Amino acid sequence: MSAMDTDELSVVLPSTTTSGLSISLHPLPILNVSEHLTRRKLQTNDAKPFILGALLGTQAGRDVEIVNTFELAVEGDGTTVDHGFLVSRRDQYKQVFPSLEFIGWYTVAAHPSARHIALHTQFTNYCPTPLLLLLQSAPSVSADLPFKAYEPTIEIRDRVSRSVFVEAAYTVETGEAERIAVDWTARGGGSGTSLESHLQTQRAAVKMLYDRIVVLVQYVAEVVGGQAKPDHAVLRSISALIASLPASENKAFREEFDIEYEDVQITAFLSALTKSTNILNDIVDKHVVITSNKEDKGSMRRRPTGMGGMGSMRFGDWH
Repeated sequence: MSAMDTDELSVVLPSTTTSGLSISLHPLPILNVSEHLTRRKLQTNDAKPFILGALLGTQAGRDVEIVNTFELAVEGDGTTVDHGFLVSRRDQYKQVFPSLEFIGWYTVAAHPSARHIALHTQFTNYCPTPLLLLLQSAPSVSADLPFKAYEPTIEIRDRVSRSVFVEAAYTVETGEAERIAVDWTARGGGSGTSLESHLQTQRAAVKMLYDRIVVLVQYVAEVVGGQAKPDHAVLRSISALIASLPASENKAFREEFDIEYEDVQITAFLSALTKSTNILNDIVDKHVVITSNKEDKGSMRRRPTGMGGMGSMRFGDWH
């Protein structure tokens, strides 16, 4: 960890200082930043990788709209932005989306630090006051999105000015097209069956439940160990939640669970059997059609030219 990361002097003004910006955050940047972080975790096998990207949107006075993002490259030291890549990508997006401008950048961290101030100064050539969108990857029991938006400003302390951030509130804004796209993505996109989409949704729900349970267990362990201050309201909620859960070791519960599990297995087996039967019926139908066509062609080749000399009769012979 560098000295900048351990700087004790906070670069964020206290909550009593508010920003006058009105920020609207669209779903696409949320998805892009989350996907960027997840992909870097898998590529680097690091739980807390460093990511950096640019924010694209519009600004009219104090109204800011964050519409899209793209990833940024850094130099070898990890603290210098690759400006050539930034300009190239910005110009490419500008050709497709002429109304979108570079309005800020994003990264992942628990809170802004001196390292982010150093990065911030590298973006002032593209935007006078670039915004910072921070993804807080640490697990949280809060229902809010793990994103924080910050506006840069100048603080004068002891007759010395320095760059700092002030937290800015934001709202998530979605259009009809975005809602359809997000719903389509959540259902698994255009590939796969409805069953696969359903199973993916169930898996995501179970994973989210597991993550929340891990957070609760960690909090209770820290309270018991004296590492965290007990919040009686939260503890009462946890106790009520545990009391409402069925006893998994109860005999009646296990019998009902086994019956439902067997029903699901039988339903899946019957579904697979029905699908196989339909495929077999299609094959049989096609085989019957092909066989009948061959028999018809063969009978036409073997058909005699006439019966009892009638085959040589002309139309005039009937008069």
